[in-house]
Amino acid sequence: MPKYVPVMLDCEERVCMVIGGGHVAERKIGELLAGSALVTVISPSVTPVLRQYYEQGKLNWLSRTYADGDLEGAFMVHAASDDRKVNLDVAKEARARGILVNVADQPECGSFIHPSVLRRGRLIIAVSTSGAGPLAAKAIRRKLEHDYGAEYEVYLDVLYEMRKAIRLQVNDPAARQKLLRKAGGEEVLKLLRQSAFKPWSPEKIKQWINNNQEEKECGQS
Repeated sequence: MPKYVPVMLDCEERVCMVIGGGHVAERKIGELLAGSALVTVISPSVTPVLRQYYEQGKLNWLSRTYADGDLEGAFMVHAASDDRKVNLDVAKEARARGILVNVADQPECGSFIHPSVLRRGRLIIAVSTSGAGPLAAKAIRRKLEHDYGAEYEVYLDVLYEMRKAIRLQVNDPAARQKLLRKAGGEEVLKLLRQSAFKPWSPEKIKQWINNNQEEKECGQS
């Protein structure tokens, strides 16, 4: 069994190809579009959802079968057709070109596999069983959905703005690091819960920074 290395790929504005237009391809494409990839689908037919994406200009669709040479210029490819030989041919070309490739029906023939993904805005939690049981990975992800609800989207947006403000407003390196650690702790999440997860304004963030700097100074006096 391969020993996979977990990574987060930046696919924005990168050409990502999907060979196949069925429901498996649809799931792969959903993740690629979420990452702002430039998606091209090669398949004689596609699902209604993929056709709608095409009509909305969200992806390119070549209504034909795959041919050798189609992968030129691609950053990544998903072999997700219902033809096993086609998928192997896609994997062969991808390897020859040094292109990342996922093979839906034969993961061992590809260079990466897809985890089950939970998204909450900036938060991305990926669950993988290294190919042992995709359904088990989905079940684990569903359990995590209860622990990491929609409130984490607001929390991480606030945390992002807080970290920017701390770096701009606090010059002392030691004080800055202390505030960054505190911002990433449980306190901010608790304060957001008390306010029904309303986003913090720049003024409120500045007030939090000033209050916590004052606590530090009082502790030192």
